[in-house]
Amino acid sequence: MRAPLSWIAGSPDGCTLTIKATPRASRTEIAGAEAGWLRVRLQAPPVDGRANEALTEFLAEKLDLPRRAVFVLAGETGRIKKVHIPGLSADTVRAKLGI
Repeated sequence: MRAPLSWIAGSPDGCTLTIKATPRASRTEIAGAEAGWLRVRLQAPPVDGRANEALTEFLAEKLDLPRRAVFVLAGETGRIKKVHIPGLSADTVRAKLGI
């Protein structure tokens, strides 16, 4: 039996992801899914919101969405972030991210 993926939660208007971001990585990539969060490495530094911008751009590209459709709900200055994806189900997001 597979453990529940608590890093993604569906809602009537889309889904919310819990992400643990690692800034200043050698490249931007998904580093894996754990029970509590989706680990994402970002090339951008955590300065002036650049890591948040890089995260939303990366997820929007992966999910075939406009950048403005992906936004950080909580954790703008921390590594653990809540990101809302409107209009896509949790299953669709998992499939598009390859998880």
